Amino acid sequence: MARVALITGGMGGLGEAICMKMEKLGYKVITTYSPNNHKAGEWLSNMRQQGHDFGAYECDVTDFDSCHACVAKIQKEVGAVDVLVNNAGITRDMTFKKMTKADWDAVMNTNLDSVFNMTKQVMEGMTERKWGRIINVASVNGQKGAFGQTNYSAAKAGMHGFTKALALEVAKHGVTVNTISPGYIGTKMVTQIPAEILESKILPQIPISRLGKPEEVAGLVAYLASDEAAFLTGANISINGGQHMY
Repeated sequence: MARVALITGGMGGLGEAICMKMEKLGYKVITTYSPNNHKAGEWLSNMRQQGHDFGAYECDVTDFDSCHACVAKIQKEVGAVDVLVNNAGITRDMTFKKMTKADWDAVMNTNLDSVFNMTKQVMEGMTERKWGRIINVASVNGQKGAFGQTNYSAAKAGMHGFTKALALEVAKHGVTVNTISPGYIGTKMVTQIPAEILESKILPQIPISRLGKPEEVAGLVAYLASDEAAFLTGANISINGGQHMY
């Protein structure tokens, strides 16, 4: 029976690439979309026209009860979740001086609280079945910080603290918990940055001298979800073209 992989925030960008990679490897792929995503149906239709058979469930990842209801529905209609990729995230970039409590809360709720909200729904089943994978998508800016991103950097750094602590708790139950920290990846959001900014400010920071490809990050996620990665847990794997080494 195919394993079930649940990817939050899978509609577009990096999440979409992860969905495609996991499906190609034989997983039954499920993604979530926020209640205010009015293009979810269009995305799903486009994916199916391209031959992809993704499941999609509405879920407010910032709300614990919404996550509980969503995963319960997935388990009833599709099956138990074997792989959870906590990929949902937003930015509200500005200097700390200008940042409001609402800006802080929005990013922390979506990027960090969601990791608890979703993982809580699947962890007990994983430990009971003695197999599971939790993969948390953080960021290079959670490792090195970034101007104008105190909220985002704090949330992404917090994700890895969560990873390390939970990895210790569940290691003996056959469940691994890992973080990946991508650098600048050539998603639609990043490629919309003005070319002069990319050429003068961003690419010079990257020794490989290019943006990463979503497919490259998806390949890392696929490895961490595999049986071959059973001895790897509590790690934060940088995939940033050499932009930040530590």
